Amino acid sequence: MEPTYRFMILSPQKQVLDADVVSVTAPGELGYFGVLAGHAPFISMMKTGDVEVRLAGGEEKRFRISGGIFRVEKNSAVLLAESVEEIAAAG
Repeated sequence: MEPTYRFMILSPQKQVLDADVVSVTAPGELGYFGVLAGHAPFISMMKTGDVEVRLAGGEEKRFRISGGIFRVEKNSAVLLAESVEEIAAAG
């Protein structure tokens, strides 16, 4: 089993996601970045783009965000997004 960490996506309106994940790829202000379990602490401003999340069970989810802040600390991560919309899976 791959290592996981806790990941939350929050918008001003609601909590969009709170799950154990294997990886997250997100649109940082300086370009896309990826986060795996055990990542060093950091904070990044976000730009508009897609966030790709691979959940602990293997399921993948995608969200479109517009701006915000991403924080990684103590094997958990939080994305505070200005707006969030889940993108339906193809198929």
